[in-house]
Amino acid sequence: MLPPALLLVVAVGAALLLAFRPPLPALAARPIVAAAGGKPAPTEAAATARWLAAQNTWGVLSTISSDLSGAPFGNVVSYSDGVPGESHGIPYFYLTTLDPTARDALEDERTSFTLSEFPLGTCGKIDPENPTCAKLTLTGKLKLIDPQSSEADLAKEALFTKHPEMEGWPKNHHFQIFKLEIKNIFLIDWFGGPKPISPTEYLEYEKNRALLKSS
Repeated sequence: MLPPALLLVVAVGAALLLAFRPPLPALAARPIVAAAGGKPAPTEAAATARWLAAQNTWGVLSTISSDLSGAPFGNVVSYSDGVPGESHGIPYFYLTTLDPTARDALEDERTSFTLSEFPLGTCGKIDPENPTCAKLTLTGKLKLIDPQSSEADLAKEALFTKHPEMEGWPKNHHFQIFKLEIKNIFLIDWFGGPKPISPTEYLEYEKNRALLKSS
């Protein structure tokens, strides 16, 4: 058994270590229940995906590069999925073939579009790769919209409302409207891996929510 004096020294030393030890990091996760009007709860995968698409204004659009022998090419682009308050879930883009993304899409429509919650400022101090900081990748085909169609009018309104500068971009750059025809959805917004969401669940989320409210 240690002498009392030595025991006292050990006890004081342990107390000092505890007092000056840096605090342990808290589990980097936010509450499951979101505030009203904010990010949906992790149990609401389709709602979270639609929320990300509605709240963001830019993301990374990746194509099969025609300039890089088929290598993937990611490009930061602006987009809109509807006028403010009327999100439809389908991303529309205003692109020119002076940029490789549009050229790639006209040769090979296969595309993915990635969004992160981090730019929205709702992830707090956690790292963007943390699972609780939501990220969404929509994969499908990047389709050129007929400029004379009613869909083109809707897309222009959606784009120019959120990105007013676009309307004044040079006409001789021949910007065209594209949309992402969604085939697959990858969402992570919590621990445990990606959430299974079908394109139908994603696109019909608002309608399904209205039906649930009325039932």
